[in-house]
Amino acid sequence: MREELTLEYALQMDAADELKAFRERFYLQPGTIYLDGNSLGLMSKEAEQAALQVLNDWKTLGIEGWMDAEQPWFYLAEELGRLQAELVGAKPEEVVVTGSTTVNLHNLVATFFAPQGKRTKILADELNFPSDIYALQSQLFQKGLDPAAHLVQVKSRDGRMIDEDDIIAAMTDEIALIVLPAVLYRSGQLLDIEKLTRAAHERNILIGFDCCHSIGAVPHQFSRHGVDFAFWCNYKYVNGGPGSAAGLYVNERHFGRRPGLSGWFGYRKDKQFDMVHDFEGAPSAGAWQIGTPHLLSTAPILGSLRIFHEAGIERLRAKSLRQTGFFMKLVEELLPAALGYSLGNPRAAERRGGHISLEHAEAVRICKALKARGIVPDFRAPNVVRLAPVALYNTFEEIWQTVQALKAIVEHKEYEQFELGRNVVA
Repeated sequence: MREELTLEYALQMDAADELKAFRERFYLQPGTIYLDGNSLGLMSKEAEQAALQVLNDWKTLGIEGWMDAEQPWFYLAEELGRLQAELVGAKPEEVVVTGSTTVNLHNLVATFFAPQGKRTKILADELNFPSDIYALQSQLFQKGLDPAAHLVQVKSRDGRMIDEDDIIAAMTDEIALIVLPAVLYRSGQLLDIEKLTRAAHERNILIGFDCCHSIGAVPHQFSRHGVDFAFWCNYKYVNGGPGSAAGLYVNERHFGRRPGLSGWFGYRKDKQFDMVHDFEGAPSAGAWQIGTPHLLSTAPILGSLRIFHEAGIERLRAKSLRQTGFFMKLVEELLPAALGYSLGNPRAAERRGGHISLEHAEAVRICKALKARGIVPDFRAPNVVRLAPVALYNTFEEIWQTVQALKAIVEHKEYEQFELGRNVVA
């Protein structure tokens, strides 16, 4: 067996890892290998402390916490936007942490989708996460348009990935707005945001990206590429906690535009308590806030982003690519074709996000068998085992152990002990 396929090699990689100390700052359960950080990231000690600080501020300050808390609540959404801007290559004022992913998408589409003349259609793709499609359909209904005719979904050639040239070919003079995922949630394909943005703007089309499966794992350059808007959750790679507040980006050239869904917290901060009925939006992405920040689901992000600031997104991306590359090499070399596994994610580093998409006809039962062994993956219909080695807390040794488990589960038919159906939450 080649050296790079051995446990000894994995241990050497871990010993040389410049980010290995961050693992100790997360709550890892003994005897468990957690590879589901692309669905829900683990709690860090910093996130826990930030949440406890807000609880203590509420306990001791009451309403005075809005201005007198350790991190004043009134400005928390903007402060988090400033901290998160480095993850997406944006100016601090172009990012705000607020709302939820789908609410933010509704607000952004309500802002930027303005059908006129022939331009009455929204362009998306057929592999996108369902929530985005539901929101786009709803926005079309709100404009009196039939999604069957006005929502264009680019087809996949293989059921796994979307070709950028096919997306560009669909950018006709009937398209008013484009909404695409930065990383496809099943296959982990990373789209070429720069290429797609340039093509859209050459055709006078606004374009935005869903970055739920890229934020915290893949560095972006939204400002440099001129992306019009983006949105994301913070509970996956960002480790903000279940249901944590989401984030959004709006390019500064759109500042001053009235948000599609205006609310009190989008008002300019220095006049918000004037309580006038004429909306004057903040001169920043903060204008796209709607309601009062959900402090208890926002606070953990503050602790988490402090870790990202210390680790650096470029270093995290470099380690993530080494880990997914190691994972793929082990799968290809140690799992014989007869076992039925195949990789459904891109091989090239510049084309993949932060997770491995492992396909198998028995994927749902293999996931259950992995959990029985203390390895936490997740399942995506119809046949995908998603495995995400997160650079902040997963090790190369865990990847090696997981591949050994995948091999044994099929070789010894361990999966046959489990029912075929998936659980309610997959």
